[in-house]
Amino acid sequence: MAFLKRLGWYLVGLSIGLIFLVFFLKKKSGEEGLDFCYFPNCRVLKDMRSKTLVFSEALPEQYRDTLMVNAFLNDGDVDFGKSDTKSEPCKTYFISHEYNGEALELKAKNCEEEVVIESINQFVN
Repeated sequence: MAFLKRLGWYLVGLSIGLIFLVFFLKKKSGEEGLDFCYFPNCRVLKDMRSKTLVFSEALPEQYRDTLMVNAFLNDGDVDFGKSDTKSEPCKTYFISHEYNGEALELKAKNCEEEVVIESINQFVN
């Protein structure tokens, strides 16, 4: 009888765990979804997406497009070799992305409260 009692408690715990698992996986895959960022590239881009965008005065008018910048911040690749991640107060990141069939590179300063877009150039390896 003791075995059946322990099996019952095990099954109760297992069912509660499965309910929580289904809840979290549903949230992750849903449209409002939770965003789990574990890799450095994802974490940097997520942090930059959460801040206010400011365009530098030196940036040409044709590149002052928030849709273009959002494409960089959603699907871009951060080049940590070129980026200055230790500077204060703003870290400088180079993000490459293909936009409208053109390989471009965005230079942005990630400050405490805002992200300053400094330049967008043709991407050269």
